[in-house]
Amino acid sequence: MDCNPRPLFLILHILLSCAAPAFQIIYPPNEVNLLDSKASQGELGWISYPQHGWEEISGVDEHYTPIRTFQVCNVMEYSQNNWLRTNWIPRQSAQKIYVELKFTLRDCNSIPLVLGTCKETFNLLYLETDDDQGSHFREHQFSKVDTIAADESFTQMDLGDRILKLNTEVRESLVEVKGSCVNHSKEEEPPRMYCSTEGEWLVPIGKCLCNPGYEEKSSTCQMCQPGFYKSTLGNTECSKCPPHSFSHHEGSLFCGCEKNYFRAEGDPVAMACTRPPSAPRNVISSINETSVILDWSWPEDNGGRRDITFTVVCKRCRSAPSGGGGLNQLCEPCRSNVRFLPRAAGLQNTTVTVADLLAHTNYTFEIEAQNGVSPLAPKMRQYAAVTITTNQAAPSPVTVIKKEKTSRNSVSLSWQQPERPNGIILDYEIKYYEKEEQETSYTILRARGCNVTLNGLKPNTAYLLQIRARTAAGYGASSPSIQFETSPDSAFSISSENSQVVLIAISSAVAIILLTVLLYVLIGRFCCHGKSKHPDEKRLHFGNGHLRLPGIRTYVDPHTYEDPSQAVHEFAKELDASCIAIDKVVGAGEFGEVCSGRLKLPSKKEICVAIKTLKGGYTDKQRRDFLAEASIMGQFDHPNIIRLEGVVTRSKPVMIVTEYMENGSLDTFLRKHDAQFTGIQLVGMLRGIASGMKYLSDMGYVHRDLAARNILVNSNLVCKVSDFGLSRVLEDDPEAAYTTRGGKIPIRWTAPEAIAYRKFTSASDAWSYGIVLWEVMSYGERPYWEMSNQDVIKAVDEGYRLPPPMDCPATLYQLMLDCWQKERNNRPKFEQIVSILDKLIRNPGSLKITANTTSRPANLLLDRSSSEVTSVGTVGDWMDGMRTLPCKEAFSGVSYSSCDTLAKTSTDRVVLTEVHVTPATCPEWEPSMGITTL
Repeated sequence: MDCNPRPLFLILHILLSCAAPAFQIIYPPNEVNLLDSKASQGELGWISYPQHGWEEISGVDEHYTPIRTFQVCNVMEYSQNNWLRTNWIPRQSAQKIYVELKFTLRDCNSIPLVLGTCKETFNLLYLETDDDQGSHFREHQFSKVDTIAADESFTQMDLGDRILKLNTEVRESLVEVKGSCVNHSKEEEPPRMYCSTEGEWLVPIGKCLCNPGYEEKSSTCQMCQPGFYKSTLGNTECSKCPPHSFSHHEGSLFCGCEKNYFRAEGDPVAMACTRPPSAPRNVISSINETSVILDWSWPEDNGGRRDITFTVVCKRCRSAPSGGGGLNQLCEPCRSNVRFLPRAAGLQNTTVTVADLLAHTNYTFEIEAQNGVSPLAPKMRQYAAVTITTNQAAPSPVTVIKKEKTSRNSVSLSWQQPERPNGIILDYEIKYYEKEEQETSYTILRARGCNVTLNGLKPNTAYLLQIRARTAAGYGASSPSIQFETSPDSAFSISSENSQVVLIAISSAVAIILLTVLLYVLIGRFCCHGKSKHPDEKRLHFGNGHLRLPGIRTYVDPHTYEDPSQAVHEFAKELDASCIAIDKVVGAGEFGEVCSGRLKLPSKKEICVAIKTLKGGYTDKQRRDFLAEASIMGQFDHPNIIRLEGVVTRSKPVMIVTEYMENGSLDTFLRKHDAQFTGIQLVGMLRGIASGMKYLSDMGYVHRDLAARNILVNSNLVCKVSDFGLSRVLEDDPEAAYTTRGGKIPIRWTAPEAIAYRKFTSASDAWSYGIVLWEVMSYGERPYWEMSNQDVIKAVDEGYRLPPPMDCPATLYQLMLDCWQKERNNRPKFEQIVSILDKLIRNPGSLKITANTTSRPANLLLDRSSSEVTSVGTVGDWMDGMRTLPCKEAFSGVSYSSCDTLAKTSTDRVVLTEVHVTPATCPEWEPSMGITTL
């Protein structure tokens, strides 16, 4: 190499060691020595730091030739940093330098108590400079050549003999040659090589990487072949195209996706191309008044991805006439206030609840499965759809109330109909009370219209008022309380004291007469079995605010009518036989065939129905018994009770027409679909049954034959209670058995007290519900298997209870055990059962804990204090505590001053179920009276 001459400094940097170095800077043969310290006999005069660190001494080499050397051995002091630098060495024409360094080094282990300050290595550094730096130099100017270590070290013993072990190290400088990357490659680190003094290339330094689309082969970068790709810089091999992708050209950076396959923006090129998922499967809807629970299964094809979510779209649909005379289905997005729980889009689970729908309205729900590439293929999106019709529901609250006119003793009010009436508004309940009374005493009015005048108010008094609407489904929520005030007293007054007394007496007499008349009217109206006709407005006064106004009709037994046909015409709609088309016979009933068909009423769309027919040659008693079921069903209006469409009595054959339930009886349906439903779906079915039974219980109706075979299931998995001709059907029921007290009873489903004493109540229905719960969780297995009816009676009486079905959640088995309490008052009410199931639906995780088949858990689901019947101290307390009185509405607003009054009032029609009264407070009332229904 041709380089400008430059002088050279060498520096020896030794840290806390004992060393005696000598330098010789030489060249190979035929080259000159620039510095040879062995040839100097006088002082070298090298620069040391610190000034008193290094010591220059005279000595001999291995051949006993005198030489000048430097030594340092300050190992007993901390923070040693000893520098030794040669004088300025002219470079002359030298292009390559060899350094031969001879030194001795003492073994640190031979020095006692050096405390880790002794070192056995030192550094060799150099500096190229154009002039002599003198004694002024800075450490950072020097470049390190190497760290020097001794092959041989001496010890204290060697010092005594002065036989020092001499080490020789040679270092040379190399010539660096820089290169560049060629042939479709780029530098990762600049390439360079060093040329040795022998003219050979030493190990290369730096690296060249092949460009994307190229791979290293035979020390060159070559293009990737078709079907392969390489997306990054590097010397890795080309990769084969992932599934559903291709590359048709050489040097591909990535592989394109096949038709109908895609990559999302964040997908790596090494990932296979994917596609949108298929539609969700097995969509099932469970309707509860104006809400619906949608449940579905995962798509059969996930499109090759795991990032699947679900979106539910709600549409409100109606039929509209088309140009050709037919009907078109018109759908529009649901209202914005429809609620999705937990949400409508981005669902990661396969269940959603949709609430705040309109009653009696058709809805279509489209459920789409989406993944990361769904937005790239809008035409490939698939969804599953389900159409439902919501049921009757309680109305929404009244929100707009206006005060029209105010006087000293009255106020006139008007209001707007609720935003969501959810059916026909039957009437409104107006509740008001003095503000200072704080609802301890209040008055209730019922009005059919949207206005009312409140009379008999106190002058100059503030009142609070609430209004709620009622449909066939019951009362809605009350409106927010509003305040109004009557006007102050006017100048009018009665001057005569006698006149005031007379006026008070007259008023009191009128009030007593009105109260007496009202009492008999109420008792006759709500407890008698005749047809109830409501006036436009009724007024009742409550003493302590605990009794409630009747909001739902009480069940009327059609067998109490002198003419049973009167009950049929009162509770069932007469249909024209020409509106009914029978398609096929699907079974046989007690009185004739059961068919499926269609019902088309004027100005209404055609619907599918089930038709029960009365076979020819029937007797009058058979006709009455046949139509009695219609008289019962016609009194019920609930989404979980089979709906009666009407009867045909004026032509033959006599028919009962009900809604059509596509999936038939629950027990058969479950056996056909063994283990095919999720826990939430089963709980949804059970919740529907419990809701229907709560409605019947509130109506004062006892079913007596609640079993899975008497539950019907429609296409949306909605379960509905059916079979209301119980007393006669049991006579031919294969599951029924004679009891010791006569008559047939379905033993396996019946409570012990009903079997032994024929005490049928809502509590015995709760026992039967526990058996239905067991049937559902075992997918239609027969209760008590092949045990005989007598064995079942004996086992249950001795405390045996059915074990939990396989994989039955512990909470549901606990509910079964609660329903099977021997003491009927300890069994849950259907209202409590519905509440328990609602909590399970809202918290699906609680269904994951299965019941232990080896032990029966304690009763934890119910608060026993809420269901126990205890003694009471006063008649008022007794009235407040009554829960099972069928005609409890008749006592609203009535004051009882003695037990005698109460006894006389209820002698004819009111009979109580297990009423306990202390003899001290009510000696003339019998301690325990019981009957099942009115």
